Amino acid sequence: MVEALYTLFGGEGPFLYFLAILASIFAIVLPLLIAVAFAVYFDRKIWAAVQMRRGPNVVGPFGLLQSFADGLKLFLKETVIPAGANKVIFLIAPMITFTLALISWAVVPFAEGVAIADLNVGILYLLAISSLGVYGIIMSGWASNSRYAFLGALRSAAQMVSYEVSIGFVLVCILVSVGSLNLSDIVVAQAGGILDWNMWVFAPVFVIFFISALAETNRPPFDLPEAEAELVAGYQVEYSSMAFALFFLGEYANILLMSAVMAILFMGGWYAPFPALDAYIPGFVWLFIKIAFMFWMFAMVKAFVPRYRYDQLMRLGWKVFLPLSLVFVIIYSGLAVYGVIGNIG
Repeated sequence: MVEALYTLFGGEGPFLYFLAILASIFAIVLPLLIAVAFAVYFDRKIWAAVQMRRGPNVVGPFGLLQSFADGLKLFLKETVIPAGANKVIFLIAPMITFTLALISWAVVPFAEGVAIADLNVGILYLLAISSLGVYGIIMSGWASNSRYAFLGALRSAAQMVSYEVSIGFVLVCILVSVGSLNLSDIVVAQAGGILDWNMWVFAPVFVIFFISALAETNRPPFDLPEAEAELVAGYQVEYSSMAFALFFLGEYANILLMSAVMAILFMGGWYAPFPALDAYIPGFVWLFIKIAFMFWMFAMVKAFVPRYRYDQLMRLGWKVFLPLSLVFVIIYSGLAVYGVIGNIG
């Protein structure tokens, strides 16, 4: 993507290359921020529909501008910093969370050759960035100088680390089949139509990945770090105005990222379900449709499934998903070695 823009700008000199990098970043970040605003709206609408309510319906047609009104309200409010808080870390923590949520999108291919950085180790990059996300939450809990916030931060750190292990083993199952860490290569390996998508062969680990993604993004039924009944919103309890908004935006950007990763790993990425449709509808539209479907799944789980207790959450991660994912790594590795699946053997 950067090289294409560099060529478009004239292809001479480091300054134009720098402009091409900036243009490619803005081409991803600006639509992503708009998508996050509408994701919040649709999340509320889906939840309202399940409960037979109307949801946001006042600001703009059908309430479509509600998220922008909420953002303006948060932007205009005063940032209140607790007297005993570590002010520097208190303000840096939401910036870290938001920034990490955005830079994860650098390796996501929206169509063939359309990615800011088409890294050969794209999967490792995503794992590394998602692991760093724990720091923003830990820092916010510690810097708030509140026991509620600190307990919420510790919960979140333990939860994210626990379920990252399962996600890592699920990714290994895909990698032994495809033989590449590059996200574009994983999509190309699923070319040929809906029957060639990984969601069929890797259905058991797809389920594990989806549930682990719910826990990784602190979504219900695993929203224990911000359990309002006992922790009064957890690590976010002392935050207001734009600092709170950055946490909120980062959370939804991560949900969309997980939806995109699942679409790429298991649902053919930018490919249409039937190859004939690729000639009529661009690849990025198919990827958008798949991301929207996975986001709808996230929203429906939030509406239907009651919250877990913390001991149930940790038991599921360490005593169920960890051994299960290890067993599937062995099974899929054996299938790849004997040539039953994948491109290696």
